[in-house]
Amino acid sequence: MPPRRRAEGPRPRRWPFILLFALGALAGVALWAYAPDLPREVLIARYANEHSKFIEVAGAQAHVRDEGKADAMPLLLIHGSLGSLQMWDGWVAELQDRYRLISVDLPGHGLTGDWPRGEFSVEAYADFIEVLADTLHLDRFAVAGHSLGGAVAWTFAATRPERVSQLILVDSAGFPRDGGELPLPTRLARQRVVGDIGIYFKPERLVRRSLLEVFADPAMVTPERVKQFGELQRFPGNRQATLIRARTQEPLDPSPLKRLDVPTLIIWGAKDRWVPVADGFRFQNDIKGAKLAIFENLGHDPMEENPKATAAAVTEFLPAEPPSPLSPPQPQTAEPSTADQVVAPAVVPEKD
Repeated sequence: MPPRRRAEGPRPRRWPFILLFALGALAGVALWAYAPDLPREVLIARYANEHSKFIEVAGAQAHVRDEGKADAMPLLLIHGSLGSLQMWDGWVAELQDRYRLISVDLPGHGLTGDWPRGEFSVEAYADFIEVLADTLHLDRFAVAGHSLGGAVAWTFAATRPERVSQLILVDSAGFPRDGGELPLPTRLARQRVVGDIGIYFKPERLVRRSLLEVFADPAMVTPERVKQFGELQRFPGNRQATLIRARTQEPLDPSPLKRLDVPTLIIWGAKDRWVPVADGFRFQNDIKGAKLAIFENLGHDPMEENPKATAAAVTEFLPAEPPSPLSPPQPQTAEPSTADQVVAPAVVPEKD
């Protein structure tokens, strides 16, 4: 008789081990990718300098630098989304002997961080700029804005025309995207779970990819620039502000541009892959008398990529003398009181 085969017992279930391994791998990736906020004091020590001041502006502790000639034309510099005032360092070096240069980290950016107001829209930032100007005792001044900061600059000029003597727009936001579709990062941020978790992932890899799109010259994407950009995003409050802005900012209405009546210079990098150079021509067409300077070999951040050439366009456009305050409206001469007047009759009677 052939030997009897032993009855096979139940096979061990493998799926619990596979699930456990997958969960462990996912937890490992999450721990590797997780990047908490960095201490405020550490980042201030690392990225502030001798010109940095922290002043209260509309409830925020704003990081501000006031450099150059104190008695010259004030030029207020407004950076773009996820940027910082360091983006203007090249212009400061080129222009400090001619102008008073005021740069600021907008709320939710750089070393300013959170804003108790909790709004991070273009309109809210225009309000912030007004309070900053009042705090610094600026009456009339020139304003330059890059990308999102350009939208803040022209919104400020459109709503406070008496404050702006000249306007400079650098690769500015202002017109809807073709097709009206939001960028992928904005769409992801507007998904509640994905956005809430995603802001805590390490930003460096995304930063590097973004900077390679921003600059026409990849040599600009240095490890130091990637580190600074990524670390400033981890300043307390900045990533939460970015998420709020992505979820609440409505498409811009460019119609006020056609009502602007202020000398305007538009600077654009022809190799901008984020905001097409065609938008530069649209700004020139909509803003009365605007001048357009296009730089063929530069990308979305031309003031960083070639500060010397772009600053030269500024000096050609912007006078060094501070603007005169606008003349107040002349008071109307009061009409004499009716009590002192001799009122003639409506109809003069004829003599008999």
